[in-house]
Amino acid sequence: MQKLLSYPLSFIYSLCFLITLLIFHPLQWIGFKLFGYKGHKKVVDLMNICLMRLLHILGTRFTFTNVHDIEPNQPLIVVCNHQSMYDISPLSVFLRKYHPKFISKIELGKGIPSVSYNLRHGGSILIDRKNPRQALPTIMKFGEYIEKNKRAAVIFPEGTRSKDGTPKPFQTKGLEILFKKIPSAMVLPISINNSWKTVRYGKFPFGLGTHITFTAHKPIKVSTFADKQELIKNIEATIKKHIHP
Repeated sequence: MQKLLSYPLSFIYSLCFLITLLIFHPLQWIGFKLFGYKGHKKVVDLMNICLMRLLHILGTRFTFTNVHDIEPNQPLIVVCNHQSMYDISPLSVFLRKYHPKFISKIELGKGIPSVSYNLRHGGSILIDRKNPRQALPTIMKFGEYIEKNKRAAVIFPEGTRSKDGTPKPFQTKGLEILFKKIPSAMVLPISINNSWKTVRYGKFPFGLGTHITFTAHKPIKVSTFADKQELIKNIEATIKKHIHP
């Protein structure tokens, strides 16, 4: 019954989603060309708020829990598990004062209104996961950018989304590079729950009534761990301990 009901609501949501991307694409261009990074970021922040709120059409709710006070004027590495594309906008909204930038797959860099433009011009990076020669140097430059500008690098170390919420093993290479290139960073582990339920039926229709939660754990200074593999194990264990498939 719920799946049947989700068809009309999913159609309305999809239409509104597409319209929102089409509206914000030229607004991003104007913001970037006329006002540079600051103008572009204001447009992107508003876009992500709209995209997040559109999910209310599907009965989706969000809870972001963070009891830790993190100063925004320092580099941050945000490490999360990954369950669906609906992880992105809430993270962008809830962490917006830290200027979050994402490591995304290269396929997203073309053909998607607003999204592709933002990834190409907003400070995020696009990597070819099948081509280490391209990916590794790109992540290195990204780390240097985050260190210099004191922004937040968001990374999903699983490498791909979990279709049922069950976490996958962390791939460590990207984290190792970020730790090396952003030595002054704080690491913020975040556990994401239930966003996979929004796509429980596949690409269409969407799941209804999902309560997506984000739980931020105690930040860790990169410099406090001489053994970076031990740091990765610590982060992975913390995140996975609070995932409930």
